Amino acid sequence: MRNARLTAAAVASVVALTVSACGGTSQPGGDRTANQKLTDGRTFTMGIASDPGSLDPAMTVLAVALQIDRFLYDGLIDLDASGKPIPNLAEKFEATTTTAAFTLRDGITCADGARLTASDVAANINFVGDPVNKSAMLGLSITPGTKAVADDAARTVTLTSGAPDAFLLRNVGSLPIVCGKGLADRSTLAKGQHGTGMFTMTELVPNDHYTLTRRKEYAWGPGQWQRDQPGLPDKVVIRVVPNTTTAANLLLSRELNAATITGQDQQRLRTQKLFHSDFVAPMGELFFNQAPGRLGRDPAVRRALVQALDLGQIGKVLTSGNGKPATGLVTAEPLACSGDSVSGKLPAFDVAAAKAGLDAAGWLPGPDGVRVKDGKRLTLTAIYGQQLGPTMASGAELMQQSWKNVGADVTLKAVDSPGTSQVLFGTGEWDVSMAPVGFVLPSQAVPFMAGPKPPTGTNFAHIENPEFATLAKQAASMPGEAGCATWTAAESALVSRLDVVPFVHTVVPIFGSDARFDVVLGSIVPSTIRMYS
Repeated sequence: MRNARLTAAAVASVVALTVSACGGTSQPGGDRTANQKLTDGRTFTMGIASDPGSLDPAMTVLAVALQIDRFLYDGLIDLDASGKPIPNLAEKFEATTTTAAFTLRDGITCADGARLTASDVAANINFVGDPVNKSAMLGLSITPGTKAVADDAARTVTLTSGAPDAFLLRNVGSLPIVCGKGLADRSTLAKGQHGTGMFTMTELVPNDHYTLTRRKEYAWGPGQWQRDQPGLPDKVVIRVVPNTTTAANLLLSRELNAATITGQDQQRLRTQKLFHSDFVAPMGELFFNQAPGRLGRDPAVRRALVQALDLGQIGKVLTSGNGKPATGLVTAEPLACSGDSVSGKLPAFDVAAAKAGLDAAGWLPGPDGVRVKDGKRLTLTAIYGQQLGPTMASGAELMQQSWKNVGADVTLKAVDSPGTSQVLFGTGEWDVSMAPVGFVLPSQAVPFMAGPKPPTGTNFAHIENPEFATLAKQAASMPGEAGCATWTAAESALVSRLDVVPFVHTVVPIFGSDARFDVVLGSIVPSTIRMYS
């Protein structure tokens, strides 16, 4: 199982932060690859819902970008199916909550032909750890102020974390490692160059397709992976296919070998016995913009807007009735912590209470029904990720109508993955975000919920929750499972104050046609792809 990595269904997938499951599943009676044979030399074509934008793995948290990066850049370690760390670029490793040491495998080469050195790895870590560089992975994989040193002759990298990190080995080990020439010119990394992974970028046409070629010299990989295996693809073509129904049609016509399918199109693919590998993802999750001057800064407004929603019904719409109530911010399996931070923390659906709360806060109905306070109308802009499938629009419209019923005038704005990133981390022109953020580890929520605000940080909702910050700091000094109860309490502090409103998770299938693969942390694991004909 691949190591923790942000992926994303979400914030747009924003984070990479997304989710996971291992292995594949299929309809009872098998899938159609059961009657096919493994075939060498083929091209694996995968559909993605939106263009990834920059592919620099230290500067993006978009799930769609990190899926492509997974083909191009390896981490120091991986995880097996039980969550145990296994070798990848590093053959040996050890860590506490404050220090870590890695010994690289011998003979690792870069896509450009250069040898990967321990100094290259240390430079990757130091780049992210220096706040001046504004890496999107700062606080996620690497804590601010982390320092790494290298011994090239011994192939070792040792580091001291800038702050205690309960999951230091997994976090540092998950960082995608780029090669020396990429470190010298990061503009090349935006185009997916100078990688350490199984494939190299050979053609890039934004908003259309990306072509990758397998590196025949690639001989490391997760665990004891061997390069001479039947069924490995020689090339990977990643096509931008925004429409889910179109992607489903292309799977059935064998023009795509893999695509994530949400909504009603899933059933006809299952009927045709297409292979699928599933993962759990956050689907229903709300954030309110609490920046100065924004309406979401008012706790009374946040509470009323949540009370106005029948979250159970909205969850059914978003997941086509196949979801389950959210119990936390982390969905990646195996779960690092299994506590429930959500149940009993959200206000119940109560339109009368929502109206009364707004009245008490001074938001009174105007002549057109829209509430007004001190001459300011209760008007908001809500964004949702169109790349998450057709149910997002239906769910957003249901929320819009529910808010209208209590006197809020809400404008909906559909955005793709890069657009979500631009709005949340760039322009800040939003009031409610329906774009879910999935986390692999509870510690990864910290920079999004308590860190610096944009443009210098990733705390896009401008959350200021002292209880969460205090509990998260305490949990970070406790190794692994020892801090789980404290992490759960920290998440509950966010949910209780409605800084984040997680309400439904969904099972998302990635379907395969003439191909099989494992899905881990919400994305396809390149080394597991096998082609059939």
